[in-house]
Amino acid sequence: MKLLSYIQDGGYRLGIHTNDGILDVTEASVVYGQAETAQLRIQDVIEGGTEVLKRLQNLQHLAENNPYGKLQLLDESKLEFAPCVTSPGKIVCVGLNYRKHAEETKAAVPQTPILFSKFNNALAGHLEPVPLPAVSQQVDYEAELAIVIGRKAFNISKEEALDYVFGYCCANDLSARDLQFRTQQWLLGKTCDKFAPIGPYLVTADEAGNPNNLRISCTVNGEMRQSSNTEDMIFHCDEIISYISQHMTLAPGDIILTGTPEGVMLGYPPEQRVFLKAGDVVTVEIEKLGKLTNTMSL
Repeated sequence: MKLLSYIQDGGYRLGIHTNDGILDVTEASVVYGQAETAQLRIQDVIEGGTEVLKRLQNLQHLAENNPYGKLQLLDESKLEFAPCVTSPGKIVCVGLNYRKHAEETKAAVPQTPILFSKFNNALAGHLEPVPLPAVSQQVDYEAELAIVIGRKAFNISKEEALDYVFGYCCANDLSARDLQFRTQQWLLGKTCDKFAPIGPYLVTADEAGNPNNLRISCTVNGEMRQSSNTEDMIFHCDEIISYISQHMTLAPGDIILTGTPEGVMLGYPPEQRVFLKAGDVVTVEIEKLGKLTNTMSL
């Protein structure tokens, strides 16, 4: 199932992506007399797990197998997308987690995951403009697979880790390189406003399949900059979840950004680096998860 959040009348609404358009969960719940799903938002679904997903699947089945009648599917192109996860307790990121990315930046291959964080101010939705900070001249793109946790996880094994995942989405770990490397702590260059676009959909784990073998790419103004596969990760999704859970409790809705493949500007020789500027359109695409597009702005 592909879920999404969008903004209507100043608030978040929950949608389901179908081949014919976007199913508004609130409206469909009223039309088909399924009151228990009418007020659901994305965090409710994540916390509700299998039971709530079954109700949404039933709602989608009713919509797809009955004349729509009063139910009007929404045109996706006219929606104002919100981040597909709207209120994570934590956004934990993994640095230097693709072998070829480590090689291009001439960094040593990590022996344990390198962790840093972003905050909720960095969240942005699909098609939402991303303001370039006036204090940076070196903003870089980073296509990433994001894991969304579905169950409380503490000190879990690698073998059971993927059972704690609700779903996956595309992410762009935007990075202001001049701020990132101003000190040994990367935080300043990582969590500027809107520096963590995610979406457009939150795809449930069953539909996404094996997260350790998904094609991932990034284009800037239509030009391919990154093209890889998550199998090139140094630490795969199950290892990452297990490792983090040994140090902190992961909660439903927490997001883990799993690192970026080669092709970022940081990997180019200094004289060839062309960092993002206002008007640049960046698209992250991951197999089975869709395309996440954002335009850089002043």
